[in-house]
Amino acid sequence: MTQVNTVQGTVAEGFEAVREEFAAVVAAERDDYEGQLCAYVHGHRVVDLWAGDGVDGDALYGVYSATNGAAHLVVALLVQDGTLDVDRKVTYYWPEFGAEDKGELTLRELLAHRAGLVGADTGFTLAELADDRAVAERLADQRPFWRPGTAFGCHALVIGALTGEVVRRATGRTIQELYEERVRAPYGLDFHLGLPAAQEPRFRSVRPALPTPEQQAVLDAIPAAPNSLAAIAFNRHGAEPTDLETLANERLVRAQGPASVGGVGSARGLAGMYAVMISERDGKAPLLKEDTVAEFGQYHSVGYDLVARGHKSYGLGFQITADTWHPFLGAGAIGHSGVNGVQSFADPRSGVAYGYVRRRFAFPGGAAPENNRLAAAVQTAALNA
Repeated sequence: MTQVNTVQGTVAEGFEAVREEFAAVVAAERDDYEGQLCAYVHGHRVVDLWAGDGVDGDALYGVYSATNGAAHLVVALLVQDGTLDVDRKVTYYWPEFGAEDKGELTLRELLAHRAGLVGADTGFTLAELADDRAVAERLADQRPFWRPGTAFGCHALVIGALTGEVVRRATGRTIQELYEERVRAPYGLDFHLGLPAAQEPRFRSVRPALPTPEQQAVLDAIPAAPNSLAAIAFNRHGAEPTDLETLANERLVRAQGPASVGGVGSARGLAGMYAVMISERDGKAPLLKEDTVAEFGQYHSVGYDLVARGHKSYGLGFQITADTWHPFLGAGAIGHSGVNGVQSFADPRSGVAYGYVRRRFAFPGGAAPENNRLAAAVQTAALNA
């Protein structure tokens, strides 16, 4: 059995400082810390580390909103192919979407979290959240929570269902099917949208966050707002309020892999996906051309996020990672975090592809604070290599 707080795995020459940073993070955490860190540079794996009792580099974790990286890589491929046009109205592909004065919204605006459809008035059941088509059908008839295109806010639990319905209408295939065929299977990536039953023994159930007494006091001082925009976006207002900290532990969610939050993977799988997105690997060209990466990584929504109630930056389906999380990254760095502390991204200028997962929810949510020091160590080593 692995010793708790012992770092295992390998780093390439020149990346020893990354191992030291990871060891410092592990040492500073609780005794039950469990996590993985992986990074590629120009398609070559240079960091592959993990720590925790009984864990190894093959363990799988729920990655929550980091699932968007896989979902919107599929969208980017379809745009690159000419199957989708981001400047067409959503109703060109999905006519029913136009109800309640949503007919002028473009696919570009939808991808940039500008639709105003962060949830449903009466909330979703667990079965609906696990089913992208059920979510899309509900939201086609939903009145938006702001005038579409005029503002933005994180469509946390539904963005993949909305863009996924556009994909399905245009291709006859789901995002999950296309991701499996075009991305995951050809490269053997350990990042799944729909975890096969045979892989279930490798899944590590999510552990809830444990805020310090000081952090809990801050939380307790915040008035309850059961019908706020944030509550609607995170489905806390309906008859079956969602508990984010247990969502990934539901087999139904893991099995169906909803494209907003249902992905399951390892740090190797996350980093590997971003590596094949921007870099040559195994003699294969990058999945995305430079122009496609640049378009999806341009600022499309930047400023005050109506759901997060703070500064955020989005490209097309991806977060602008250098602005939202890590200012030391190059311009055009894109990726997506997960509410449980997961982080993943690609920096086309340095060639870095990064993936980090942890088992216990980080406080207060979003990319765990330690990602700043870990990603900075990877970026520094890559630039000095």
